[in-house]
Amino acid sequence: MRLYLLAGVGALALISAPVSAQTLNVVTAGDQNMVDYVKDYLGPMFEKQHPGVKVVSVGTGPGDAGSQKIFEKLDAQKKAGVDKWDFDVVVIHQKMAGEMSKDGMLVRYRGDIPTGKLVTRDSAVNSLGANVDGFVMPMFHSQTALAYNSDLVKDVPNSYAELVDWTKKHPKQFGYNGIKGGMSGVAFVTGWVSAFGGDAAKLEKGPYDPNEKTKWDSALANLKDFNKNVVITPGNAGTLDMINRGEIAMGPVWVDMFYTWQADGKLPPSTKLKLISPGMPGQPMYYAIPAKAANAKLAEQFIALATSPQVQADGIVKKFNWYPGIDAKNLEGKLDKAAWDKLFTDIKPADLNDKGKPFPIAPYFNDILESYEKKVAN
Repeated sequence: MRLYLLAGVGALALISAPVSAQTLNVVTAGDQNMVDYVKDYLGPMFEKQHPGVKVVSVGTGPGDAGSQKIFEKLDAQKKAGVDKWDFDVVVIHQKMAGEMSKDGMLVRYRGDIPTGKLVTRDSAVNSLGANVDGFVMPMFHSQTALAYNSDLVKDVPNSYAELVDWTKKHPKQFGYNGIKGGMSGVAFVTGWVSAFGGDAAKLEKGPYDPNEKTKWDSALANLKDFNKNVVITPGNAGTLDMINRGEIAMGPVWVDMFYTWQADGKLPPSTKLKLISPGMPGQPMYYAIPAKAANAKLAEQFIALATSPQVQADGIVKKFNWYPGIDAKNLEGKLDKAAWDKLFTDIKPADLNDKGKPFPIAPYFNDILESYEKKVAN
């Protein structure tokens, strides 16, 4: 862990020295494939369109910890009164985007770029309860949905309520990983509470009321009863693996992980996806521009390229099986039929807009997990 942290600090140090105005510094929190996406794909494309510009890309590590490193660096420069900050474009998670916009560390730019109007999902405005309107552009959306074997499942449920009835008719054919084996299970549980626990909009946007969780008792009791008819899988991959082996017929998965497994031949072609009502959670990664970026206009041009329909089609969808950050309807005609059919046959762009939900705001999210442990897992 110590070596990992030192590596993260070292990466930031690489771009901490003064640089030419024609150097665009892009810092990415997230997995290495996201850093490589900027370094190997977006960067060279932008440099070709902007002769004399050099894109420098480094990563700070996966998860919220990677976004935290970006915050700490910029916060230190802000407190020191530095006139021009080191980073021009930052790629950050939802939680940190809310904190940084609230603290005046980001510039409101979305209305100034041509692709800003192509964003329609609420996640471009609300980030786990924080107002980020104008400060962010989604890089992509990851999404959870139900995967099922269509050779075995003919009566596919359309909603959480129908799923409850389905599991009674088909015991032990549905599986999810609870809340400890991976985020697909957590997404299923938070979606359950949103569906059956009261005010879903309040969970997503706040304000936080600690007494709200008392309204979930019935929903959690029903979830405990629901679990008697299902299989608790060992994790995100475990759910997919059990579907592949025919041990279960259905379960919640991450869509990009599903398509990667299917492309690798680890899931049969008969396996399909369903996004059920009233919705299941997903989460974006954001492009943002620090308030005192040295090259703010160049940063806007970079993000406009990164969120353009063709780049979203070729880079986000075809390379990584992610859903686009902009409204998917803007990708029609930009993807070949095979790529479009793969990503949007089971789950349509309209489904994503209507039923692609955010996770609850942080305090409700924590309350749901704690309540699950006390009232469902025990």
